[in-house]
Amino acid sequence: MRGRIVVAGLAVLAVPGCGAEREPVALPPPAPIAVDVAAASSGGACRLLDFRVIEQHVKVRFDVAAASERDDTHTCVVRAGGATLPELALTVTETSMDKATFAADVVPDSAAKVSGLGQQAYRRTAGAGSGHGPVAEVGWLSTDGRLATLRWTAARGTAKGAVDKIASELPALGKKINTRAL
Repeated sequence: MRGRIVVAGLAVLAVPGCGAEREPVALPPPAPIAVDVAAASSGGACRLLDFRVIEQHVKVRFDVAAASERDDTHTCVVRAGGATLPELALTVTETSMDKATFAADVVPDSAAKVSGLGQQAYRRTAGAGSGHGPVAEVGWLSTDGRLATLRWTAARGTAKGAVDKIASELPALGKKINTRAL
């Protein structure tokens, strides 16, 4: 009797192996992994910016940065994903100008004075232009012989009041930028 049970058991185990092979189950491809890359990795003036610090001040999350350098001028533009606007641009240029020259030649007539940022600073909001909304700008003459400008360009249709609010936040962001690090 034992022999029959063993033979029957082996026969049962052998039957599944004799059938057609099962088709493999197709698995969906794994989701792409998003990696946060620091703005500084783009070089140039981007070395002076940090996406988290920008977000703290202007309440917009940027995650793309591009830099450019030409002679004594370093530039960085940051944007969010695939969106063209809004964007924030930082330009830093070595200069030998003094406060009087800065006030006479650089500060726009419509600008408001900003205190506590470099030797002298201003901020202003300009109206919308061709293809973009209003622009907020903060410029300053740093204590280390550099002229720096932060320029926020809003998307078309953005209210000027919203950009005025950002213009009021840009000086605090400017204070976080160490132009000596270039």
